[in-house]
Amino acid sequence: MFDLREIEAAARLVHRNMPPSAQMRWPLLDRATGAQVIVKHENHNPTGAFKVRGGITFIDWLTRTRPDVTGIVTATRGNHGQSQARAATAAGLRAVVYVPESNSPEKNAAMKAWGAELRIHGTDFETAREAAIRAAGEEGLTVVPPFHRELVRGVATYGWELLSAHPEIEVLYVPIGCGSGICGCIAARDALRHGAEIVGVVSEAAQGARMSVAAGQAISTDTARTFADGIAVRTPVREALEIYGRGAARIVAVSDDEVAEAIRLYWTATHNATEGAGAAPLAALMQEREAMAGRTVAVINCGGNIDADRMATILTGGTPAP
Repeated sequence: MFDLREIEAAARLVHRNMPPSAQMRWPLLDRATGAQVIVKHENHNPTGAFKVRGGITFIDWLTRTRPDVTGIVTATRGNHGQSQARAATAAGLRAVVYVPESNSPEKNAAMKAWGAELRIHGTDFETAREAAIRAAGEEGLTVVPPFHRELVRGVATYGWELLSAHPEIEVLYVPIGCGSGICGCIAARDALRHGAEIVGVVSEAAQGARMSVAAGQAISTDTARTFADGIAVRTPVREALEIYGRGAARIVAVSDDEVAEAIRLYWTATHNATEGAGAAPLAALMQEREAMAGRTVAVINCGGNIDADRMATILTGGTPAP
């Protein structure tokens, strides 16, 4: 998808706007999993998630190739919207962001704080996305899709940071929402000629990506009812599916209970607050811990934007409702 020079150029641009994120070992995670675990802490980034990287590269590309652009519109469950609002408003552009009715109030507040014109529409991401596309035509805005080459090139920089620093990584667990994260990791691995096996992680309640890889074609689910909103996607992005369908070793499905347990483990072992999608890779590692025992494994903590009420439920032993 990219050669090494393209990813390194993206890294230089990203690092002018934010520092590389931490990649750390935590002894209590090693003890819990039986593996040597490296956590890539994208939850430490500005906006609290990995998506900030793609916002930087996409808006840079857009303003260079479309100097007449006045604003963007996109749909999101939160982290993508924060990323695009941050980068667009910094470039002097209008940023309109659509979210579904059930969206996280705290993520909504964060998007507004980064400069988004927030619009609430529909019951899920797909209906919000359809409304965003209509608004683009009506208001002369440029649509930012959930998956785009420039988004992936920016996101690939975290995979490049991690894998270039750790040639010893054998297995890398990455969550799958719309797919930019796992595709970025595959691109970085291949550009570096790294030997890591990449494992995608989805929710049991939103298995479109897993089902689609197994079937060899895109399959939608009727619902995506998981509290892990970053992976609550009903319909796989076809361009992403083509990449992770070939480049991922397998896709693991985790339950909401397993994700909640992984969030508790992150808190007790590292004192990091982690959102559902960010904890899903650790949940998958825990599910496969017998097979991973003694191996060097990395997990992507893709974000820490979890609402306080959900975190309170989890830390008292519960699992939040979707």
